Amino acid sequence: MIAVAIFSFILLDLSPIDPVNAYLQNVPVSSTQRAALESYWGVGQPMYVKVWNWLINLLQGNLGTSLIYRIPVIDVILEKFQASIVLMFLSWLISGIFGFLLGVIAGKNKDTWIDKIIKVYCYILQSAPSFWIGLVILIIFGVELGWFPIGLGTPIGTLSNDVSIWDWISSLILPTLTLSLVGVASIALYTRNELVNVLSSDYILFAKARGESGWELIERQALRNILLPALTLQFLSFSELFGGAVLVEQVFSYPGIGQTAVAAGLQSDVPLLLGIVLISAIFVFVGNLIADILYYFVDPRIKENDYIEKE
Repeated sequence: MIAVAIFSFILLDLSPIDPVNAYLQNVPVSSTQRAALESYWGVGQPMYVKVWNWLINLLQGNLGTSLIYRIPVIDVILEKFQASIVLMFLSWLISGIFGFLLGVIAGKNKDTWIDKIIKVYCYILQSAPSFWIGLVILIIFGVELGWFPIGLGTPIGTLSNDVSIWDWISSLILPTLTLSLVGVASIALYTRNELVNVLSSDYILFAKARGESGWELIERQALRNILLPALTLQFLSFSELFGGAVLVEQVFSYPGIGQTAVAAGLQSDVPLLLGIVLISAIFVFVGNLIADILYYFVDPRIKENDYIEKE
């Protein structure tokens, strides 16, 4: 996290972004006022001084003040991340379950028409940009059919206290559908290949010789072996999930952390952009940590190795 904080700050400091002009937004001020702002933002200070001050403030929990919202960055992130975490969690869960099931079905029916249809479906999803998929879904279900709202998190002109649960869910369905479809392809294809390799192994041939076959064979002999790499890939996809949320939220004008990141970049809100970078890094690190912890419970060999080492 220290490395992420340092390099992110250096990259943004070396960019053409001028925090003083971004803060003033072309409002004329006196030279004294501008000098005070430049001193506050550390304009003209050596790089090591800027980095040191940034790290000191960061350790104190101070991410600065957003230039767009004029409130502390941490407050903006907490508010926007609440909307995004629901979207990302539902999309991640749906894509993982649906992708794993498709991979198992394709692997079991290798080289059949079922396998070919699933592979073509996954290839199309994997090659299509997420924003294009979002636009197609928006046009079909939001514009042409009119089943769901075309954007935003709540109906226009409605106070947050007056929004019903259905209004909230209906605004969440299309972004969730788009983001989950984007994540299906990789997990399905990977699971399919893993299952094909497992089904060609010696212990599977031995199980078949004992009379096991069909779904019973997969459930008892293969499922746990393909579950580990599937879990790894799914939790490692946290970075792709966050990146996909940025595009999807922009397409559907969903008021989450992704759209806030785009706004911070376009409007040169350096403190907010740095805060979102750090939060996204924590998000990815947590995903990797959860995957490592789940290994211990899913793979009995890890427990056996721990027991042997203790002995």
